[in-house]
Amino acid sequence: MKKLTIALSMVAMALSLAACQREVTPAPTVVNVPAPVAVPGPAGATGATGAAGDTGATGSTGSTGSTGSTGSTGSTGSTGSTGAMGNTGDTGATGQRGKTGDTLVIMPAASSTR
Repeated sequence: MKKLTIALSMVAMALSLAACQREVTPAPTVVNVPAPVAVPGPAGATGATGAAGDTGATGSTGSTGSTGSTGSTGSTGSTGSTGAMGNTGDTGATGQRGKTGDTLVIMPAASSTR
């Protein structure tokens, strides 16, 4: 992943530098016109107006703009809802039977007849 990131960064840098190059326009050539030797005569009548010229060609597309800055980190999310109540647990194991002890029999007291 790191190699891919470096490669993409290099391509982006090359494109951005290529977009900044300007086309070089050569300087106009100076032509020396010799001065007329004879004295000109009177000016002639004005000529007819020429036809309108053709529309010029569409200009080149501009360069691509720079990549924007990274956005800021978002806020922390809200706390989630409380989960549902769990199921009732299994019934516990049955305990051992109690030990048998001495048996006591309690008899009611004898009633006295008078």
